[in-house]
Amino acid sequence: MTGERKAAGDRGEAAVARYLRKKGYTLLASQWRCRFGEIDLIAQTQDQVICFVEVKLRSGTEFGLPREAVTPRKQERLRRTAALWLSLYELDLPARFDVAEVYADNSGGFQIRYLEDAFV
Repeated sequence: MTGERKAAGDRGEAAVARYLRKKGYTLLASQWRCRFGEIDLIAQTQDQVICFVEVKLRSGTEFGLPREAVTPRKQERLRRTAALWLSLYELDLPARFDVAEVYADNSGGFQIRYLEDAFV
């Protein structure tokens, strides 16, 4: 990933983190990495649900919807990574996988479409 794309992705993740905090979520981790892969954001709802959030940034939909980039292979990597994270922190809480579609606009802002329980 180029430096410019990485910086844009980081800004998109920061925008989603702000969005989640405004909704009352607690941010537990960002860009958490292990041998299986990376989880962009890990958050906890007020109802004690752990959310593993995949953030997908796009400037448009000419290459498809951002959620379509979360392929079955990517989903499996996220499941394995999440299972390791849960085991490391010994949490016995319900969990789900969410996808945050982030659309960059021409003014440098973002529009977020947040999909809860995007896959199992």
